[in-house]
Amino acid sequence: MSVSASSEPPTVFDNLKSSAKDSCGLQVLGSELTFTQEATGRYLSFYWQQAESYGLSNEQVIGKSLNETFAPVDVAAYSQRLQRILASMTPEHCRCLFKHKQNLWSFELVISPVPCANQPTVVLVMGRQLEIQSTGLTINSYPVNYTQPNTIAPVESKKLLIHIARNIRRTLDLNTIWQQTVDSLGEALGVSHCIVCAYTAKSPVVKVVAECRQVAVRSMVGSEILIAEDAGFSQALKTLEPVLVDQTDNPSFQQSLLVVATYYQGKPNGLISLRQCIRSPLVLKETKSAQATTPPRQWTADEIELVREVAEQVGTAIAHATLYKELEEARLQAEEASRLKSEFLANTSHEIRTPLNGMLGFLKLILEGMADDPQEQEEFIKEAYGSAIHLLHILNDILDIAKIEAGKMELELGRVKLDELLNHVESFTKPQAEQKNLSFLIQKPDTTDEIVVYGNYKRLLQVMLNLVSNALKFTDEGAITISADVVRKKVIFQNQTLPGIVKIRVVDTGIGVSLDKQEKLFQTFSQVDGSLTRPYGGTGLGLTISQKLVEAMGGEVYFFSMGEGLGSTVMFTIPLYQEPVMSSAPVDTSNEQ
Repeated sequence: MSVSASSEPPTVFDNLKSSAKDSCGLQVLGSELTFTQEATGRYLSFYWQQAESYGLSNEQVIGKSLNETFAPVDVAAYSQRLQRILASMTPEHCRCLFKHKQNLWSFELVISPVPCANQPTVVLVMGRQLEIQSTGLTINSYPVNYTQPNTIAPVESKKLLIHIARNIRRTLDLNTIWQQTVDSLGEALGVSHCIVCAYTAKSPVVKVVAECRQVAVRSMVGSEILIAEDAGFSQALKTLEPVLVDQTDNPSFQQSLLVVATYYQGKPNGLISLRQCIRSPLVLKETKSAQATTPPRQWTADEIELVREVAEQVGTAIAHATLYKELEEARLQAEEASRLKSEFLANTSHEIRTPLNGMLGFLKLILEGMADDPQEQEEFIKEAYGSAIHLLHILNDILDIAKIEAGKMELELGRVKLDELLNHVESFTKPQAEQKNLSFLIQKPDTTDEIVVYGNYKRLLQVMLNLVSNALKFTDEGAITISADVVRKKVIFQNQTLPGIVKIRVVDTGIGVSLDKQEKLFQTFSQVDGSLTRPYGGTGLGLTISQKLVEAMGGEVYFFSMGEGLGSTVMFTIPLYQEPVMSSAPVDTSNEQ
């Protein structure tokens, strides 16, 4: 005898599907309070045994949002919990204060995602009502900054510790570890507010990175706390022991704090703070005259020991997660460096082949007697020689960057005449500018004697030729301008006091560089355009080598461009060897070169 599918008894989830239309279906779950909600908090169904005694009907709840009806006191924290449960598809247990009109209730809840074919969008909430001291109080006489604390027996404490430790060991994500810590401790101990702060050695502040709010208190996530101004934080970081702080100066708002540092191998790496807010004197609803007071929370030895052991477990988890994060960042950096070097080698091999092919081509023409006369043969030889010089420059750049990367670049510094340097640069580069119909101008400082800088002539010439060659390469029309200015400002370099600096600028009207790509200019093995089909050749080492050489001679390099098509300016500084007699010279009294 076969049984058809239609004859199977309805399941719990079958009841849930119909409960959005008829809340009676929720009674079969056997819970005192049961309702279903969408991710936005809108009620799809509602059942509570005590609803009628408080004048609360299903019609007042079903289809309404959290801000319109029966709702948690802290709507924001409750909504965040719903989103987290639906995203992780993991049920959570919590205690929560609910309000409706002037009434306030405390519930112990289990919130579960309702399974569906796609990502869940509905939660099932089941719970029971908890007793609140001084029953019959209205919401106005029961401030939202009060939470009824829990007490934990020794056996429960050990179970909770094992549960927390198991959860935080399942992940190496810092944010998850922080949030699971505050959620577990905050709910287990029933505190008003639990926060965890990230701490780094010798930092004057700690930053709040996660929190659990059982009641409506202002969120502190992202805020920074000055350690020196918080005695509890200072003592916890110093002693690595739990610190109790009772703040009873304000009778209308009292709180008890338990602070403990998380640590690994004796070094703190975070702080956990549990805050129990104490209600102000209450006015009873019946008489509106009698007052009730609540003494500060008395933390038990089991609770303090639990928090201490949790802090130790969390400290270890934070250390492992931080190490994993650093290793992951190092791995990504190594992969990026490897990618850049591979790209650099591909581009460099292309750059080397170009002049090498030119040399071989012209030499082959000569060997095969393709030159019609001695004059044409001489032209072939000159072209081959030019290609050889170009190849030599590429190889020199590669050798220079290799020396710099290995830390073996040694420079002998001495007197360098600026006029001689600029004249040499002009003789090399001005003919190239004229071939491209570019205006070429050198502006020298107005002095009555020569300007002498402190550096290495060969390397300064290399820097200048690199910068000017780049300007020529990337400029098709307009001008190239080289200018130098003397700034009288004492600088100390290699234990010598020098009288000032010279600022040298190379300005072009070329293609410019977009703002988001300028940071790549000085990265080793990196180019703004790394593809082989880019319209301009080069290995991309010129600016990097120039920067390293200038820094080795006590100067700095700066790049300026307002964007693509707006030209570029490269400026570098070099110390003065002696102060020249100036017709007029700027005096720099700032701390910047």
